[in-house]
Amino acid sequence: MSIGIIGAGNIGAAFARALARNGISATIANSRGPQTLSELTAELAPHITAGTIEQAAKADIVLIAVPWSKLPAALSGLPDWAGRIVIDANNPIEAPLFKPAELNGRLSSQIVADLVPGARLVKAFNHLYANLVSGDPKAEGGSRVLFYSGDDAQAKAEVADIITRLGFAGVDLGPLKVGGALTQFPGGPLPALNLVKFG
Repeated sequence: MSIGIIGAGNIGAAFARALARNGISATIANSRGPQTLSELTAELAPHITAGTIEQAAKADIVLIAVPWSKLPAALSGLPDWAGRIVIDANNPIEAPLFKPAELNGRLSSQIVADLVPGARLVKAFNHLYANLVSGDPKAEGGSRVLFYSGDDAQAKAEVADIITRLGFAGVDLGPLKVGGALTQFPGGPLPALNLVKFG
């Protein structure tokens, strides 16, 4: 199973660090080209390598974490996703103003799904601060909770396996229309909650 990461900002880099800490390989890409990621890949060698967006998008599972306004450009021109899994780690807001994007009554994940035709989309890794994603998931004698949701059971199971391998306690929030609403930031009640599961 190959893993790609599109977006090397806070969340994309945090996911890469979590993978590397657990000996899991991935290809990370951004809009400026692989050469701009040399410092990050040197830190996370040999597990994390830099590539183009096209190379990262070919992986079996691809986490996307791109500033909201730049998502269409970042994902344009890519081939049909042909049933591969996309982890939507995006929130419809971005620095420096943190003004919510206009979604016209839709969930942000529904909009992302339109940008990745043919993909099986799972919402995850968007509700925790980046330092908690990259840090030790063991806390207070338990495991830090990571929520996920999606409409494809097998895709969710594969993402849940990654979450478990990273040491987190995965909690399935059900279909996107339910879980996507609960974890969407801004608007949902669950973002930024640092929860720990015991037992």
